[in-house]
Amino acid sequence: MSNWITEKIDAALLDAKNRLAAATAETEVEQLKISILGRNGLFPALSKEMKNLPSEERRAAGVAFNNGRQRLQEMIESALSLLRSSTSVDQTKTIDLTLPGRRPKVGRKHPVTQVRDDAIAIFRRMGFVVAKGPEIETVHHNFDALNTPEDHPSRDRGDTFYFADGRLLRTQTSPVQIRIMENQQPPIRIVAPGRCYRRDTPDATHSMNFHQIEGLYINKNVSLADLKSVLQAFARELMNVDIRLRPHFFPFTEPSVEYDFSCVMCRGKGCPVCKHSGWLEIAGAGMVDPNVLQNVGYDPEIWSGYAFGIGIERLAMIRYRINDIRLLYENDVRFLEQF
Repeated sequence: MSNWITEKIDAALLDAKNRLAAATAETEVEQLKISILGRNGLFPALSKEMKNLPSEERRAAGVAFNNGRQRLQEMIESALSLLRSSTSVDQTKTIDLTLPGRRPKVGRKHPVTQVRDDAIAIFRRMGFVVAKGPEIETVHHNFDALNTPEDHPSRDRGDTFYFADGRLLRTQTSPVQIRIMENQQPPIRIVAPGRCYRRDTPDATHSMNFHQIEGLYINKNVSLADLKSVLQAFARELMNVDIRLRPHFFPFTEPSVEYDFSCVMCRGKGCPVCKHSGWLEIAGAGMVDPNVLQNVGYDPEIWSGYAFGIGIERLAMIRYRINDIRLLYENDVRFLEQF
């Protein structure tokens, strides 16, 4: 019985040697390996026959089995190594090294991402730290803590996306400010970039999802002049324009202002883009309302601060002269390749 097993092994080695010598591709070597060493191959079948041998013959057959398997593995590895080296040499022969190189296609940042990253970099140089928060928020963080009354239009289901459990998709990045203030003592200087959601009807200037970058500074003796200086520095570095502040109302700031950039098209002289006013409306800002400070456990007699919010799409449209916000979300490569 042991002679039969030994003969089978010797025959398999001879057949493998001839097939490996004739192999021209790695797949042929792999097929040979599977047919002999695979689960249903020759060697596993011989291994099962070992238990039927007399005890005095089992040792000799086992030695022949192990030596044969090791020899076969060495032959396979040698054949694979030879094929790979020859393939590498053949490929170098077919490459014309005198041809010019092919320029790889490099992706570009989306215009919204470009403006967001540039804005973050500017504020970081002013000492602001980036903060993040969840896009699915509670009513408390999105409205109540921000001093938004229950009858405010923004809380209506026609303006805000609510979930069945009472949570909502945040309508602004201001909830990040609340979360930071609830867990950190002043001084605080943060910017919070992120995606927001509102039930707006999509048109050239409105979208149901958009991006904001919110800023917050809390310290002692903070004034509106500090806010104006930060916004002015930001406007000049981002677009080299001036700003103006106009009185406004927001539930979470008092006093509140809207701020405008001087028109990037006419530089303040007046044109159809700015409706001949010389100014482009950007966003809102103001001094943090004392009620908001009390809601997070700060003493408004000690601490004061300012907050501002900027629409990133709005900045991108002004910076790159884009006349329709929907172009930013249509994923038209012809449009995106311009940036």
